[in-house]
Amino acid sequence: MTSTPLAAPAARTRRPSRGTRPLSRAAAILLLVLGGILTLLPFYFMFVFATHPRQEIFSLPPPTWFGSNLEANYNSLLERTPFWRNLWNSLYLATLTTATTLFFCTLGGYAFAMYSFKGKKVLFNMLLATLLIPSTLNIVPFALIMQAMGWIDTPRALWVPGMASAFGIFLMRQYIGTAIPIELVEAARIDGCSEFGIFRRIIAPLSAPALATLGLVTFVQSWNSFLGPLIIFRSADTYTAPLALRTLQGIANTDWGALMCGVALTVLPLLILFAIASRRLIDGLTSGAIKG
Repeated sequence: MTSTPLAAPAARTRRPSRGTRPLSRAAAILLLVLGGILTLLPFYFMFVFATHPRQEIFSLPPPTWFGSNLEANYNSLLERTPFWRNLWNSLYLATLTTATTLFFCTLGGYAFAMYSFKGKKVLFNMLLATLLIPSTLNIVPFALIMQAMGWIDTPRALWVPGMASAFGIFLMRQYIGTAIPIELVEAARIDGCSEFGIFRRIIAPLSAPALATLGLVTFVQSWNSFLGPLIIFRSADTYTAPLALRTLQGIANTDWGALMCGVALTVLPLLILFAIASRRLIDGLTSGAIKG
């Protein structure tokens, strides 16, 4: 009778001791706190410099706390630019661009996600290919077309061509195709709902996270846009806020206190908007990726 050798005991995996878990958690929290401080530091100095005159801004060491020159900087800003008019132009242009982009990009994304038609893949690939074209290549054709149409120095030269962006259609198509079941659309058709009724009553409400994401991205992009307004607008009353702030810069006579005051007033609405909509932004970017 032969004896079989005993099996070697399985190697035990070493688990991290309980003492190392709090240390790793504390290290992760410390890194996040340091990253947050480094991110907020430029914004802090922007608001601090908005309250100091030019000579104090460029002193060594630079000021690290708020000064008493905010009113003088603000008055200088209003003397050199129609700032609140320019800020209203930015708000008007960003709001109109965001509203039209949400509507038309959701329509396009719905069509690509839920309809089957000849040439659908070719058309969608051509749409994505436009994302590879550098925006600087369109400067001269864009200016010539707007001049031929008589749209120079008018806001519609910026929001009309941007009503349906390739990125927006792609984002909405990906979300609608993964988060909204096609059976729901077919059931609505059987019940006699029109195609636009399906879009208005089903697609748009269920696409709220993606709409919030696209709306926030589009609003910020339009608000910060510089190259497009630089090509189109000619008079100071039609300038957007970034263009107006650029006029404050000179070779040797830049009023940096007024410039920082204007930058702070321009960035403040974006900071408030992002603080309110940041959770929606994260939901919109992740919800479509974890379904289907």
